[in-house]
Amino acid sequence: MLADALLKKASDAKATPAQLKVLKCRLNAISTVDPTLVANAARVAKELRLGREWSWLARPRFTFIDLFAGIGGMRLAAEAEGGRCVGSVEINKQCSQTYIDNFGVDPTGDITIIDPPSVDEHDLLLAGFPCQAFSIAGLRGGFEDTRGTLFRNVAEIIAAKQPDAFILENVKGLVSHDAKRTLQIILNTLVSEPLGYYLPQPNQPGKLEGEGWKVLNALHFGVPQNRERIFIVGFKDPHAAARFQFPDPGIEGRNGVSLQDVLEDGPRWRTPVHARHFLSTTYLQGLTRHRDHHRSLGQGFGFEVREPYGYANALVGGGMGRERNLVFAQMPPITGSLEQVKTKRNDQNLRRMTPREWARLQGFPEWFRPHPTDTNAYKQFANSVAIPNVAAVIRAVRAAVEDAPSGTREERIPTRQLRIGLLGA
Repeated sequence: MLADALLKKASDAKATPAQLKVLKCRLNAISTVDPTLVANAARVAKELRLGREWSWLARPRFTFIDLFAGIGGMRLAAEAEGGRCVGSVEINKQCSQTYIDNFGVDPTGDITIIDPPSVDEHDLLLAGFPCQAFSIAGLRGGFEDTRGTLFRNVAEIIAAKQPDAFILENVKGLVSHDAKRTLQIILNTLVSEPLGYYLPQPNQPGKLEGEGWKVLNALHFGVPQNRERIFIVGFKDPHAAARFQFPDPGIEGRNGVSLQDVLEDGPRWRTPVHARHFLSTTYLQGLTRHRDHHRSLGQGFGFEVREPYGYANALVGGGMGRERNLVFAQMPPITGSLEQVKTKRNDQNLRRMTPREWARLQGFPEWFRPHPTDTNAYKQFANSVAIPNVAAVIRAVRAAVEDAPSGTREERIPTRQLRIGLLGA
C-alpha cells in the first residue's frame, strides 16, 4: 500500500526519527484536515524529496464515502491509498463504537432515511452492502426492481452524486444468488438511467469474472486467509472503464505469508495467549463427538485445526466460526484466576485464535483497537473486509481514473446498455 511505500522511501532517504514520526502521525490520520499536521507532513515530504507522488500528504488524492462502514475496513484501505473520507454510515451501534474509538468520527446512521442529494460530494463511493433478493415481478431487470432493498439506497446515492467511480463488495455467493438474478439486476441498474455508469470488460470471462465484477481471494493479497469476495466496479468515464483492470493475483501474490505470521504466540510476536482462548477438555470432547457424528452421515461439518505454515479458513462470525480455525498453542498460556478459568484445559494445547489474530488476518494495523468484548470483536472482524484486497482494487480504480485518455484499448470501451440476460439463465 502507499503508506508502506512512503515509509520505505522515507527510510531510504535517511529520514530522522522525528521526520518518520511526523509521517506516521499523518498516515494514521490521513483523513484529517488539521492544518498543522498536514503542513508538517508536506514539509517533511519536501525535505526528503519524496516526489510529487506523495503530494497527497498535503492534499488527498481523492475523496470517498464509506457506506455500510462496519468498523472501517474499507476506510482504512482507501486512506492508505491517499483518500480522505467525507462521509460514513453504519447502523450497528457496536460497530459504530469501534469506529468512533479508532477514527474519532461517529458513523451512526440509517442509510434508508438519508436524502441522497444531501450527501457530500465525493470521487469514490465504497459500499459493502448486504445480499438481498430482488422482486422481478416487472421483468425489467433494472432500477425499478431494486425497491425495498438496501442496494436501492446505494444506487440512489450514486445517481444523485455521480462520483467518478464506485466499488461494491459482497460475498461470493452473490454471483449465484437467486439463480443469478440478483447480480443481473444490480449490473443492469448500474448501467441504466438514472445512474448511467460504464462497467469494465472482463479479461477472462467465466464463473469468477464478468462484466464489471470479479471474485478475488484475500489469500492472494498478502494475508493468510482463504476469503473470496466479489468486487463490482463502475466508472462515469467510459475511457476509465476501458483502462481498468482488476488487480492480478499472480502479481500481488501471498508474499510468503502464512498463518504463523499472525499468531500471537508464534515466532514473530512471541506473546503468550490468555487461557480463556484454550478449549476445555469437556468442550473438545463434545466437538469431537459432533464431528464424528457428521462424518458418519457423510457430512463434513466440524471443527478444523489449521497448520501454522498454511492459511486460515474464511472468518465467520456466527455459529462454529471460531472452531473452524483452531490452532495449536506455541507457548504456555497466561492463566487467570480460578473464576476466569473454571475448567481443565485440553491436553492437546488446542486454542481458538484471538481477536487480534483475526484482525491481522483481515490486514488491520496493530494500532487498531478492537471492541472490548471478545464476542463483538470476533463478529466485527469476521464481517469486515480484507484490507489489502480492497486497497489493491482501489489502487486499480484510481489508476484508471487518473490516467489521461490515451485511446488505447478503444475497442473495449463498454456501452451503457440494459441487458436482461446479462448472466444467462
